[in-house]
Amino acid sequence: MAGLQPEDRELFEDEATSLYEQILAEGGLAADDSRLAGTTPVRRAFDLLTELGLLQLDETRKTWRPVEPSNAQSRVVTPLGTEGARLIDESARWAKAFSNLTQSWRRSPAATESGPFLYLHGEAISPYLTAIIGDAETELLTAQPQTTRSAKTVAEGAVRDVAALKRGISMRTIYQHSARRHPATHKYVADVTRHGAEVRTLDEFFNRMIVVDRRVALIPAADSLATAVVVREPAIVAYLVDVFERAFARGRPFASGEQKVMKEIATEQRSMTMRMLIEGHADAVSAKRLGVSARTYAGYVAELKDEYDAETRFQLGYIMGQRGIAGQETSGG
Repeated sequence: MAGLQPEDRELFEDEATSLYEQILAEGGLAADDSRLAGTTPVRRAFDLLTELGLLQLDETRKTWRPVEPSNAQSRVVTPLGTEGARLIDESARWAKAFSNLTQSWRRSPAATESGPFLYLHGEAISPYLTAIIGDAETELLTAQPQTTRSAKTVAEGAVRDVAALKRGISMRTIYQHSARRHPATHKYVADVTRHGAEVRTLDEFFNRMIVVDRRVALIPAADSLATAVVVREPAIVAYLVDVFERAFARGRPFASGEQKVMKEIATEQRSMTMRMLIEGHADAVSAKRLGVSARTYAGYVAELKDEYDAETRFQLGYIMGQRGIAGQETSGG
């Protein structure tokens, strides 16, 4: 049925459905019912019911009678479903046309003339990222060092990445160990691994990076987290891929033997906390390196103080130095 708008559906849900059920219970509605006068909500609901063919006038009794809804439903829903399918097909055709155009641009001199680097700022980053992942043909490599992303951002990433995986794109991701304590990341990992992605975690800090088809990389700018750099220089992209491969080889599978792995990870984070203390890093820097909050890092330090019977951080560092501890140990001192 042509002409129906979202506000018509809202009126149908809020007012017309109740009126229809009331008329059904009463066996009809008199044509001269006072509630139909003027432009009241009841009158608007009544007009919609008659437009949809859910009420029919009994001329003999001058009464509006309810009509079985299935015919009206098919007149409303079937065209909408047909139009939805048409729009989805049209959207796919436009996407394919743009994809072909993009491939032509990449092969043209214009792509080279635009330079191997592109700086993106603020809100421009997410649409660009969605576009290049949508254009991926074979592989996605991603490194996500921190778990400060909101649940909404992680969920949006899951939708985007699962769509790529369903197209047959292979995907490998590295997180820091702290991601294992982030519920939204757990759900994301469950979603993408179900579709074939591989996810591992590391104890060490690394910068965020996304590499698409080993031809384009997205990395943060050195001076601003709100700026990203798109890299298309083949030698630099190859170098970044090599860095990723080495890190991924050292990572631990996200959900393999989780209880045992979590114990090993706790040991690795303990050792890294020691290294941060021995090297004299500030708490904020150390927390970032471990991918945890400053409060969590302070808890790690407090545990080491208790373990080594130290009252201050200075004393803790002195005791570890006296015992020759270098932060590479795999068990308690």
